[in-house]
Amino acid sequence: MSQALPKIDAVKAKEKKRRMVTIDGNTAAAYVAHATNEVIAIYPITPSSNMGEISDAKSAAGERNIWGTIPKVVEMQSEAGASGAVHGALTSGALTTTFTASQGLLLMIPNMFKIAGEMTPTVFHVSARAVATHALSIFGDHSDIMAVRVTGFGIMVSGSIQEIMDFALISQASALVSQVPMVHAFDGFRSSHEVQKVEEFTFDDMRALIDNDAVNRQRQRALSPDRPTIKGTSQNPDVFFQGRETVNKFYLAAPRIIQEKMNLFAKVVGRAGNGQQVLPGRPPDHPGKNEPVRQSGRARISPVRLFRSSRSRTGGGYHGHRGRGGARNG
Repeated sequence: MSQALPKIDAVKAKEKKRRMVTIDGNTAAAYVAHATNEVIAIYPITPSSNMGEISDAKSAAGERNIWGTIPKVVEMQSEAGASGAVHGALTSGALTTTFTASQGLLLMIPNMFKIAGEMTPTVFHVSARAVATHALSIFGDHSDIMAVRVTGFGIMVSGSIQEIMDFALISQASALVSQVPMVHAFDGFRSSHEVQKVEEFTFDDMRALIDNDAVNRQRQRALSPDRPTIKGTSQNPDVFFQGRETVNKFYLAAPRIIQEKMNLFAKVVGRAGNGQQVLPGRPPDHPGKNEPVRQSGRARISPVRLFRSSRSRTGGGYHGHRGRGGARNG
């Protein structure tokens, strides 16, 4: 089991010189995922396969994560098996991740509902790709991401190779604190295989963002005879939906936590993150909420970075059900 992280001063971390590297999006995501997890369950599917291959090569070469341990990489027999392995490893208290795309993500949906329902922190890194319909296509759209909106996972979207590296860390740090699992998505091929020169942050940068208490909380939730719990029960509707309502507070708190992590990231690394980058459009309390869309002949564009677990104008919480307080989010 990994040791607790040493406390890292954000100012000192910022002063450290970082190297520039020329890599593609898959390599950027795998760099962070391997460094911030202990178990990586994989199954190859285009265009996400490289993330699993890179992580496997890192562990085979003895590369360690930020806790000084070598992550265990295991290839299953399908994406359904990979997500099941993730669920099991998370239940044991290990920090766990996986990589996938398209139909592979759809095969993970049953376990995604369980992982989110149990408020278990993890990040699935997804190089978005068209879901096969009348034919298979390895290019295309975000239909795979759109298909998992109701699983209870938050969805963060990266638009460049640098953002992939940055948001891979921010989503990991945010999931641990909020207990809301995240899908970190980026365009298949257009970003996953695009090569750019980016700033590679250090292990100390990662340690500065990862919350020790949140990691220890995940450890303490592990199945153990010392801390007996019950899971996998069957409940009548009255009790079941009361249980679903209890998670609203976690989803309502998630945008604030993500913004705080982006602010800390800006302090550590120097690249700013603000609400306009995280939340879709302007929040209701933003001073410019009534400004016209067009100003001086130019259209204002609000890039969407956090698609799910975003603040709702109706104050909705958990977006997976439409009961009281759970109205449409995102």
